Amino acid sequence: MAEDKLRLGEVELSCRLIHGTGKFPSPEVLAGAISAAGAEMITLAVRRLHLDGDHRSELAELDLGAYTVLANTAGARTAAESVRLAKLARAAGLSNFIKVEVVGDEETLLPDPIATLEATRELVADGFIVLPYASDDVALSLRLAEAGAAAVMPGAAPIGSTLGVLNPHNMRAIIDRCPVPVIVDAGLGSPADATRVMEWGAAGVLVNTGIAHARDPVAMASAFAAGVRVGRAAFLAGLAENRPAAGYGASSPVEGLPSALARLPS
Repeated sequence: MAEDKLRLGEVELSCRLIHGTGKFPSPEVLAGAISAAGAEMITLAVRRLHLDGDHRSELAELDLGAYTVLANTAGARTAAESVRLAKLARAAGLSNFIKVEVVGDEETLLPDPIATLEATRELVADGFIVLPYASDDVALSLRLAEAGAAAVMPGAAPIGSTLGVLNPHNMRAIIDRCPVPVIVDAGLGSPADATRVMEWGAAGVLVNTGIAHARDPVAMASAFAAGVRVGRAAFLAGLAENRPAAGYGASSPVEGLPSALARLPS
């Protein structure tokens, strides 16, 4: 496990939990949660930053230089807006990593698949390390990988919902078939959700609301990090194959049991 790293571009991460930075009750709680999780990569919305170098107060307790920053284009409604925000983030020296987010539906905040693919292609061509956020669409995830995404980030459920994995079949298909790392993003509500997708072979998870809205965000960040580690360890160990019914190889031997019982004294 010590050598089990998540490689994204030229970066290797020991912690497979990418930590969000929005919705926390205070800068101190945010800093404490990131520390408790042991997170090495954090995500920041470009729209929440003053790109003249004066970062907003919720980030006041963070030394951004201590982390790999995954800037995101949350709030963009077109591919062009997403590309513009990505270039602003890079010009401000935040990072060459960019999480493409393009809103396709204002009510659910589900992403626009066509604009997401378009922005991914353009930013990859411009030298960005692109991690696009998408719905749990198997075909789209494969197209994003073909477009050069360093990883794909399918949502387990709508952003902020904490509903857990709504479509296990699609999520497992994406994890199984995608040729690049799959980082499950959006909608994870509990550490058990994180463990579940990591057991399936996800490369990592991104969590924000599930930690930020917990009664104790610092303790919950630690719990999520533990869930990620347990799920990854189980995946590497190899889960026992599911059986359709009882009786497929009992854990205790039964051969010769009737004759052995017959020899017991009455």
